[in-house]
Amino acid sequence: MPSKILYTQGLAILLRQAMSLNEVESCLAGFTIVSRQEESTDWHLSGPSLVIAYRPEVNGHVLVDIVDHHWPDQMGDPNTEPELFGAWHLGQFGPETYSGGLKRACEHSWTWPDGRSVPLQHQAFIRIRSSYNFGAEFPTIRPENYDAVHELRFVTRIAAALVRLPQVLCYFNPSGECVRGASQFLECLSDDHATTGDMPLRVWSNVRFFKLPTDPLWHLMDTVGMSQLDAPDHEAFYQSTAYEPGEVDAFLRMMSSYIVSKGPIIQHGDTADGPGNVKWQGFHVSEPLIEPARPVIRWFPLDRRKIPDALAKGPVPRFMSWKEVALSILGIRQRPFTFK
Repeated sequence: MPSKILYTQGLAILLRQAMSLNEVESCLAGFTIVSRQEESTDWHLSGPSLVIAYRPEVNGHVLVDIVDHHWPDQMGDPNTEPELFGAWHLGQFGPETYSGGLKRACEHSWTWPDGRSVPLQHQAFIRIRSSYNFGAEFPTIRPENYDAVHELRFVTRIAAALVRLPQVLCYFNPSGECVRGASQFLECLSDDHATTGDMPLRVWSNVRFFKLPTDPLWHLMDTVGMSQLDAPDHEAFYQSTAYEPGEVDAFLRMMSSYIVSKGPIIQHGDTADGPGNVKWQGFHVSEPLIEPARPVIRWFPLDRRKIPDALAKGPVPRFMSWKEVALSILGIRQRPFTFK
């Protein structure tokens, strides 16, 4: 789906029922509202809305609108539902957002068990979308000094103000395919800022868990949503009896944060300290094993376990022979870059 073209960030609040624009505005006293639109002609594009100033010096604004309709988790048929189909392709439901995302978010709501059913009860939603194109004579995708982390923090602050409304069922990040209850969402923000000040990745992206259908002894864990921060997602393959899922989760979060803070420093074939006190090797691939489509860094533990044939078709670790190890120690062959 469209990347950051019309909109650069997009979040949603799922509601039990639609509400008035006045109710929404009453929660946004800490923000500068620059315009208000009561009427709506096409909910696919915008419901009744408010425009909030973000970086007005570069025409940065955030559109907050109320949609009295279910979240359209399917793209729609171009012949029978052209408005819905067109809205998806224009990125009206957020950049890097894919159909089926709400369903997948519910299926992989590991830290909020109610998330597997509660979000599906919604009857309406609030969209929060940032852009640098509203009313611009010469539209631009992003300003030269664009800061994805700062922008997503601002949009998340708006979401945090709105989840306190009584009609709210939950928070939904369409690009990160994650759902959080209102109290859990606010706790994640509070915990991250009060302890280490880290980015609240738990509300910006999801970590999913799968068993490989071709080899149930092997598991896959991956992230979804790092494109919001202009970074790749990650996926890790490992034998289930050798590693704790919680440690793999922490490793994926650490790698995600590392790339956002340091830039695209991880090269194809680099290694890192990982779960099980072993090195893990990462490879850049253009397509993940599990949808949605996106570039990922694929990680394997360097533990010499036999990798399933289904995975061996792509890049996998090549273990050095003892002769190669000896030559490497003597400095004759340089090993892949390793970082901590």
